[in-house]
Amino acid sequence: MNVADILVDGFTRIRETVHSAVEGLGPDDLHARLDGGANSIAWLVWHLTRVQDDHIADAAGVQQIWTAQDWSARFDLPFAEAATGYGQSSKQVAAVRVGSAELLIGYYDAVHLQTVSFLQSLDGHALDRVVDEAWSPPVTLGVRLISVLSDDLQHAGQAAFVRGSLERR
Repeated sequence: MNVADILVDGFTRIRETVHSAVEGLGPDDLHARLDGGANSIAWLVWHLTRVQDDHIADAAGVQQIWTAQDWSARFDLPFAEAATGYGQSSKQVAAVRVGSAELLIGYYDAVHLQTVSFLQSLDGHALDRVVDEAWSPPVTLGVRLISVLSDDLQHAGQAAFVRGSLERR
């Protein structure tokens, strides 16, 4: 197994968890919050997808799927087009409303395809490339990819937890 294969496997696990957490849910369950300050499944999946889209597009030097494929218009959220959900308030979390599970899955799958395409082009040396000099030490591509993978797996797991909690009610 090479570096690209390992990374593709990791990101595919996110995809599997997203599908499991979202498929078949209606708007009420997608927007349900376990308490007033909790994140909904819709927000968690939108946020993890936006972060992956933003970071992978930047690293690959391509346009984000969010804008390139007009997902921002399809979601029609009350935020700036560049918003990823980072640092959002409880009120902003509640504002992430989607019409269907298919919308969330469609956007995630489009981002996943771009991610896999990029990852399959990498060799081990590519991971040493600095992608963000605003940090000390500067962030390499390898560190950025593991950061996205870790963050997205956590949020996908949170979405699965919320779904399980809702199903047990």
